[in-house]
Amino acid sequence: MDFATNQSLELRQTADQLNSAFAELSASQILDRVLNGGVAGRPAVISSFGAEAAALLKLIADKDPATPVVFLDTRKHFSDTLDYVDDLMDVLGLSTLVRVRPSARRLALEDPDGKLHSVDSDRCCYLRKTLPMIGVLRNYDCVLTGRKRYQTADRAGMDYVDVQESWLRVNPLADWSHDQTRDFLSSENLLEHPLVAMGYSSIGCEPCTIPSDDHRAGRWADEDKTECGIHITENGAVARIPKTSG
Repeated sequence: MDFATNQSLELRQTADQLNSAFAELSASQILDRVLNGGVAGRPAVISSFGAEAAALLKLIADKDPATPVVFLDTRKHFSDTLDYVDDLMDVLGLSTLVRVRPSARRLALEDPDGKLHSVDSDRCCYLRKTLPMIGVLRNYDCVLTGRKRYQTADRAGMDYVDVQESWLRVNPLADWSHDQTRDFLSSENLLEHPLVAMGYSSIGCEPCTIPSDDHRAGRWADEDKTECGIHITENGAVARIPKTSG
């Protein structure tokens, strides 16, 4: 058995053990185990700083405000999102922002006019999200996400812990409902993304996001696509296979 295979088996075993341990715990308790108990190694949190991002970030700030917060700056975000990143980090007292950007060289080669999203959104996501995130997340043993089962059909059966590449992915809010999330944001009086008041229920890159009351229906509205590539699959591929090689 080679090293990579052995590592993958060990990670899967750890994920299974943690899923059993987390089954009866609250999101706050899961975060306490991960951030303060060291059960999953070096942690970071990945955040889109979207419509619901403040919920997980608030819980993390209460546990360990120095936790690295990884934000992917695709160079296609709304200016409101970029402002919100700085504002929310400051309000919550989070001190470690890891800003990730796509390779300028690859963008110059494959998306020189910045319009790739209009002809091949999968490839655009692969270049601007999947590739840069893989490189950064390999620095951590565990990545916390705000993903929830109600968000998409693909996430409906999501575990609290699964495996990506060479790290564990922990989803402490997996069983939260939309109403529970909104109630938490309201009760904690958390700073809201400015586009929420304009009808955006899910917020990604500006060219591929429109206002919508139906969660995530405003993302890639004319396409059969639900994942952007930030949450890559276990083998490193984007959720939908890129249409061109590279």
